[in-house]
Amino acid sequence: MGFEKFLFYVFAAITVFAAGMVVTRRNPVHAVLYLVLAFASSAALWLLIEAEFLGIALVLVYVGAVMVLFLFVVMMLDVDIAAMRAQFIKHLPLGLGIAALMVFNLFLVLGPSSFGLEAFPKPAPKPADFSNTSELGLNLYTVYVYQFEIAAVILLVAIVAAIRLTLRRRPDTKYLDPGVQVKVRKGPDRIRMVSMPAEQIPRPVAAEEPKTQNDEDKEMAP
Repeated sequence: MGFEKFLFYVFAAITVFAAGMVVTRRNPVHAVLYLVLAFASSAALWLLIEAEFLGIALVLVYVGAVMVLFLFVVMMLDVDIAAMRAQFIKHLPLGLGIAALMVFNLFLVLGPSSFGLEAFPKPAPKPADFSNTSELGLNLYTVYVYQFEIAAVILLVAIVAAIRLTLRRRPDTKYLDPGVQVKVRKGPDRIRMVSMPAEQIPRPVAAEEPKTQNDEDKEMAP
C-alpha cells in the first residue's frame, strides 16, 4: 500500500465518521462542527485526486462561509433538545432503511464491475506546471457553457424571488419608505414645538398605616 492510498483511507474514514456523527449527535451545534470536519476531510480527498481548485473552493465557500452561517443560525435558534430526541427515536427505523437503500444504490453504481479501473483507468499524472483552475474554467466555458448559463439563470431567478419575498409588504409590519426619509428636512419635518401650560402632577396619597391597640384605646377614651 502506497502513502497516497493510505492517506485516502484515512481521510475517507474521517469523512464517514464525521458524517455519521452529524446525524447522530443530540446537540445541533456539535452536529454542525462535525459537518465542518466532514467538509475538510472531503477537501483533502479532492486534493489527492489533483482537483486543487475544488478542494480549496470547498474549504473557502462551505467551511469558511456557509457552515459559519449555519453555526450562527443554529446557535441563535431555541432548539428543543428533548423534542429532537423523541423525533430521532421515532424516525430511526425509517432513517436506517433509507440509509441502507442509499448504500445499496452506491454499491450498484460505484461497484468494481461498473466503476473499477477496467472501466475507468487511472489518469496519467499531470506535470508540475499544470493549472487545474485554468483547465476547469476552459471546460466550463467551452464544453459545458450551456449548462453553466442555465445554472446561472436559475440562481438569478432564485435571488430575485428571495428579494421579492423579503420586500413584500404586510399590514401588521412597520416599515420605512427610503424615498420619504431622504426628503425629510431638518426643521419642521423633524421636530414640532408645542406650547402648552404646565400641569401640576398630583402628589401620591400615602397609604394609611394600620392602627395599633394603643390608637384604638385613645379613640375610645372620653
